[in-house]
Amino acid sequence: MNRCAARTSLSLFAVFALAGCSRDVEWSGSLDDFLESRPERFGAAVADPEKHRVQVIYTQIDRDVNNVPAFRTYTYRVDEGEYFYPASTVKLPTALLALEKINELAIAGLTRDTTMLTGANRDSQTAVISDPTSPTGLPSVAHYIRKILLVSDNDAFNRLYEFLGQQPLNEALHAKGYGTTRIMHRLEVELGIEENRHTNPMVFVGEDRMRHEQPAGMSDIDYTAGEPILLGRAEIVDGVRLERPKDFAEKNAYPLMAQHDVIRALMFPESVPADRRFGLTEEDYRFVHRYMSMSPSESGIQAYDDPDSYPGGYVRFLLSGGEGELPNNVRVFNKVGDAYGFLTDAAFIVDFEHGVEFILAATVYTNENGTFNDDEYEYDDVGFPFLRELGLAIYELELARPRAHKPNLDRFRGSEKGTDRKQET
Repeated sequence: MNRCAARTSLSLFAVFALAGCSRDVEWSGSLDDFLESRPERFGAAVADPEKHRVQVIYTQIDRDVNNVPAFRTYTYRVDEGEYFYPASTVKLPTALLALEKINELAIAGLTRDTTMLTGANRDSQTAVISDPTSPTGLPSVAHYIRKILLVSDNDAFNRLYEFLGQQPLNEALHAKGYGTTRIMHRLEVELGIEENRHTNPMVFVGEDRMRHEQPAGMSDIDYTAGEPILLGRAEIVDGVRLERPKDFAEKNAYPLMAQHDVIRALMFPESVPADRRFGLTEEDYRFVHRYMSMSPSESGIQAYDDPDSYPGGYVRFLLSGGEGELPNNVRVFNKVGDAYGFLTDAAFIVDFEHGVEFILAATVYTNENGTFNDDEYEYDDVGFPFLRELGLAIYELELARPRAHKPNLDRFRGSEKGTDRKQET
């Protein structure tokens, strides 16, 4: 049998083993041609990309003799005016800004690992004084970030949102050039515009003394979009079907190019202007890279050790479709989001064995009946297969793409399987 025969029912490891001889490695320099010339591979998403609101960004990376990277970016249907709900993808810039804030406060004894106790001064707010998944049993900025990167924990995001405050969070993103991004509400907690403008009081305690106290805050700005953003035909609210489009004007917005650029700024900070970088230390970068690319079961956190709940490809949509294990030599540094029929993944992908590295970001919408909150989305039939095949196709292309200089990827090697992954305390 031909080793490059059809790969139906192959394991993900077998797909990677055969990837180098795939028929899908031709590259004309056009992402449109690459996607639209393979309808059998990319299915309904690319057959009707307008309906599925498909957007893709692919960045090739080439190194010079001194290992300095150069970037060449290709796009498919990227349009900031075509809204998609970003869901959990907003957690990554929020996590990075939380680390930046810790550094900017520059308070003796206040670090990302300092115990963070959240209070409540409004009926809509809840307090947090413990965290059984933490190595200390106590919450901290560092552990909230672990939970975000490992399993996309919603409450962890909410606590960092409260630490930053709605207005400072958005102002910091806008100052870095992400002017069309708005992060204006908590996740999984149904609060109105006014309540999301208010954030909780909190204290940081280290070595039996208070290191920092932050009062409750309130945003002076209403970040609601200036125009209605109407999608679909109906939505279910409190069990009642309402025959009208859903308005996303009061929802978060995080355009795909902004997601791509945050990944680049995080993985290659020296490649972007200083005012677009996040204020992280080298140890902060290592910390984020480590947990960003780690599978839940590798973390040493007992709550995430169930392979049925957290398979190896959990929160990995590109390449794995959210399921199977990746080969040891492949690491994905990413953040995904899924809600309301939208699936999104923005990733930096590396193959240490073959010297492959690239950035890939994509979003796809699957809501055939146009109804929100009915849990009838075509994630498994359209969304996940598209993102999985997109990741594999670009990976195969990268395996075959000639490079003048093989990259030195040592900067990212702390994320490889088999390295010491004990939690910092």
